[in-house]
Amino acid sequence: MLFERPDSGERAVLVHLNLGSEDEREDADEFVQLVTSAGGDPVAFVSGQRHHPDPRLFVGSGKLEEIRQALLAHEGELVLFNHALSPSQERNIEQELKCRVLDRTGLILDIFAQRARTHEGKLQVELAQLEHMSTRLIRGWTHLERQKGGIGLRGPGETQLETDRRLLRARIKSIQARLDKVRRQREQARRARRRADIPAVSLVGYTNAGKSTLFNVLTCSEVYAADQLFATLDPTLRRIAIEDVGPVVLADTVGFIRHLPHKLVEAFRATLEEATLADLLLHVVDCADPERSDNVYQVKSVLEEIGAEDIPVLEVYNKTDLLGTPPRIERDEHGRPLRVWLSAQRQQGLELLREALTEVLSGDLVETEITLSAAQGRLRARLYELNAIKRETLDELGNFRLQLRLPAADWQRFLAAESLSEAALTMIDR
Repeated sequence: MLFERPDSGERAVLVHLNLGSEDEREDADEFVQLVTSAGGDPVAFVSGQRHHPDPRLFVGSGKLEEIRQALLAHEGELVLFNHALSPSQERNIEQELKCRVLDRTGLILDIFAQRARTHEGKLQVELAQLEHMSTRLIRGWTHLERQKGGIGLRGPGETQLETDRRLLRARIKSIQARLDKVRRQREQARRARRRADIPAVSLVGYTNAGKSTLFNVLTCSEVYAADQLFATLDPTLRRIAIEDVGPVVLADTVGFIRHLPHKLVEAFRATLEEATLADLLLHVVDCADPERSDNVYQVKSVLEEIGAEDIPVLEVYNKTDLLGTPPRIERDEHGRPLRVWLSAQRQQGLELLREALTEVLSGDLVETEITLSAAQGRLRARLYELNAIKRETLDELGNFRLQLRLPAADWQRFLAAESLSEAALTMIDR
């Protein structure tokens, strides 16, 4: 740390206020999950109601005394607010309570710091922490002398606060440059996939909806998955095979949360680009969560913030085993898949998800039958490469009668590459 703070511990007093504005309200149960995910030990929960936060202490004097008594009664070492506090509010509350105070953004940053595993993830977390810290430096240096005039009282030319701010700016600039390099490398990989015409599918959803569990069963991977918020922080990409589509790149991404701090969205731009540049988003929803509708709304809000609102979405309602609901596909009035109900943990309904992915990614399918002579073996081999041949028989003249099923786009590319017309292949409509 670049500045001194009161000693911190894990025994935490939690503070949650119901504010007058619906837009500012947070979920109390989710707050407790965040604290336990960070390794905290909630020893007391102080709640209340205000129309507007107090500009100096966020809470009123009476509620502040209630927090002080809870700290004394439970030997608390840390006060956590389920709200965004201004730097001056954090400083004022710390001075009043004589203990470490952390707001919702700082708590989420702490969880991210614990979860980051890759070099890129650690850089992104450090960037978000430094930008959050830069507005809070002053509280750590209030005990030091400022620059003063007079003999024996002149400063060194630059206060410690100014030195720290300069060092922070330099470090932030360095991290941003390294993340820009990571972003360019990712874009090169995406261009290679686009040239190979490999679709990209990103898993998105509210934190702890089961994205990593679903990712593991679809890709036979061992990405860390746990029943906790933000178990996944670093993006992971794997190839899977989808019938009638071929190889597909599946990306597991960081979970979203209501009122995700803007600094985190900016810091994790390189990671979230996997969602913004995908061909399809799999929006994983915990169907057993009582806040399901609000969680879906929050995810859509974040998708709009990162510019991914226009990407096609297939909803995946996970954890049907907790509701006792059988796996199924819901379709719109045109028969297109809207959402798939499944249980990733029990591996129930995965075949329905693959069926829906085939329909969504392949678009219009061509189902037809053609006849090729023995001399056209190269064309037959090419169709096998496209995984387009579903059945093959020989007629009495030794010709190959091939039943085909493939995406219309692949069929048109095949005809163009071979300079063929449909009539030249003696097509027979089924």
